[in-house]
Amino acid sequence: MPGGSLLLLLDDIASVLDDVATLTKAAAKKTAGVIGDDLALNAQQLTSVRTDRELAVVWAVARGSALNKAILVPGALAISVFLPWLVRPLLMVGGAFLCFEGVEKLVHKFLASHAAGPDGVLDETAAETATPAGTVKPNAKHDAGKQDGGEHEASKIAGAIQTDFILSAEIIVIALGTVAAKPLLTQVGVLILVAVLMTVGVYGLVAGIVKLDDVGLYLSRRHTGVLGSIGRGIVGLAPYLMRFLSVAGTAAMFLVGGGIIVHGLQPVQHWVETVEHAVETIPWVGHLLSWLVMPIGDGLVGLAMGGAVLFAVLVAQWATGRLQSSPANSGRHLE
Repeated sequence: MPGGSLLLLLDDIASVLDDVATLTKAAAKKTAGVIGDDLALNAQQLTSVRTDRELAVVWAVARGSALNKAILVPGALAISVFLPWLVRPLLMVGGAFLCFEGVEKLVHKFLASHAAGPDGVLDETAAETATPAGTVKPNAKHDAGKQDGGEHEASKIAGAIQTDFILSAEIIVIALGTVAAKPLLTQVGVLILVAVLMTVGVYGLVAGIVKLDDVGLYLSRRHTGVLGSIGRGIVGLAPYLMRFLSVAGTAAMFLVGGGIIVHGLQPVQHWVETVEHAVETIPWVGHLLSWLVMPIGDGLVGLAMGGAVLFAVLVAQWATGRLQSSPANSGRHLE
């Protein structure tokens, strides 16, 4: 009967939507580390933009992010359909890259602290030398003063969109790994929903963060009493919020990246599960402590993987430099 067919169709649609909602929630949890880093990094990159242009720049970067995901989502779905065996290796590469980025940030902070002078002020020349490739220089804000305002704004937007492409690719690949075994329609729904939610959520929060100090300043100047106190509190809180986002984003990168590596390597996952079961047998506190085993294991594996990738990158850079500077490759022996 036509009525029965319509009910069956509606039931199928409701089932697909339910699967999409459930899997989107699972994918969002797994991409939390990338999202936290994306949020902190974009907020930091846009801090030196003129106050009256902050929202316009955020909007421009958000449009670029939407375009990035419009390219990445069909590409990920094509891989899922035609090269499904490639999903797990891409997921492992994305996890390893997350771990590498986390270690690179830690190394950069360590080198920057040693490049600081006796008074604690970071020397600009030393800071530039200590900054690893792919990170924003500490003196970029100083250099920006030498540029035209429009050129500086355009460079900020371009840099933020390029960074977003890398982080968006990681988000899409991680989300694809969550739904790789599901029907194509469910994959399409989850990836599109994840892309939309992440773009709106991240850049909505970025807009709020970059204007947070302006809101606090407005309240502190225009109001007295409770509102004025709230404004001064917001102004004082804003730098700590940025610092917290940076630390939390870095920690989440190890947890998420390490978790991907652990789940992709069966022997490592089996070892972590064995330790978890052993800790659970401890009297009184075993059940509580067992909850910490998996996150700690993921974090340690992520730290080790990131260190290994960074070491490989440094060795490759050293070998490439030695090769380029060797007499055999110099023009002195060319006749």
